[in-house]
Amino acid sequence: MTFSREQIERGRSYHRPRYLSELADFAAGAGFLALLAFTGVGGALLPDWSWRAQALAYPAIVLGLLTLVRLPVGYWRDYVREHQWRLSTQSLGGWLADVAKGFAVSALLATILLFGLVALARWSDAWPLVAAPLVALFVVFFTFVAPVVLEPIFNRFKPLEDQELAADLRGLSERVGVPVRDVLVADASRRTTKSNAYVSGFGATRRVVLYDTLLEQMKPAELRAVLAHELAHRKHGDVAKLSAILVAAAVGLVALLWAVLGDEASDPRRIPLAMLLVMLATPIVFVILAAIARRAEYRADRFALQATRDLGALESAFTGLVDANVADLDPPRVVYYLKHTHPTVPERLAALRRTARAEGLEAA
Repeated sequence: MTFSREQIERGRSYHRPRYLSELADFAAGAGFLALLAFTGVGGALLPDWSWRAQALAYPAIVLGLLTLVRLPVGYWRDYVREHQWRLSTQSLGGWLADVAKGFAVSALLATILLFGLVALARWSDAWPLVAAPLVALFVVFFTFVAPVVLEPIFNRFKPLEDQELAADLRGLSERVGVPVRDVLVADASRRTTKSNAYVSGFGATRRVVLYDTLLEQMKPAELRAVLAHELAHRKHGDVAKLSAILVAAAVGLVALLWAVLGDEASDPRRIPLAMLLVMLATPIVFVILAAIARRAEYRADRFALQATRDLGALESAFTGLVDANVADLDPPRVVYYLKHTHPTVPERLAALRRTARAEGLEAA
């Protein structure tokens, strides 16, 4: 299957301005944090309280102002433009509520981590040796609880109501050796017409989630192929591997903060600089993370083909996702390596066809 010039151009028209807006968003955020870190503006925002009160209050103050600085670009990209493309079903009030929820979650996490950084640095000159294992444990714990604590803040989940389809999908999961008790459905249609499926958590919190929009847009064979792909992530422990990568990244960030801040990490006034360093390091971490994730996606696609032996269903599922999500079929290489956790759909289909030929499978 070859995608039409119209599909390619549609993806480019939708995504190119988004890429520029994301760059502008990043630049605005980094510039604001630099302003606070290297001028007297940051000190003027810091309350004249004890260091404990400062370390507790300052992260939320900085993040609140950072949210306001980035709000105009985010409003255009994620609300105005999504409505222009008929991809959003969300009211302005709903969108602003999500922004507020995102700020609240970010402020809580930043306060825990940055207060801990300041407190440890004031307690011991060897604070990195204590901070590194603690932040590693925090990342693992957060990955574990996110499905049952964080995700319900933004979506409601319920078991798949179509019992015949649910039994079919459970049967597939048992055949491939990754049994699931429930396939959960997220009420994504409250926000978007886009479709998705994902796995999250591990151990007792691991789950497979389908968007309700996916159920509306795909046929049973296509849903089976999508579920097989997601089951592959569970079978190969991709969420746990992601957590391990994030642990390594977190330990690396502790080392970076120690190298730049040293003993100054004990000063709450250095919190904007700490946040700036994390922001600047994030793209480097994501390049590595995205490269590893793309390999996992290829592997999950192969698993789905071998599990369903239905190349046609996989092809039509991918084609449906291209249209529903306005996928970028030909992203700029720099953007691809910087932010794409999935190979492009043409790359994935080409890899699937090679596997199908090698195993003697044909499209339905």
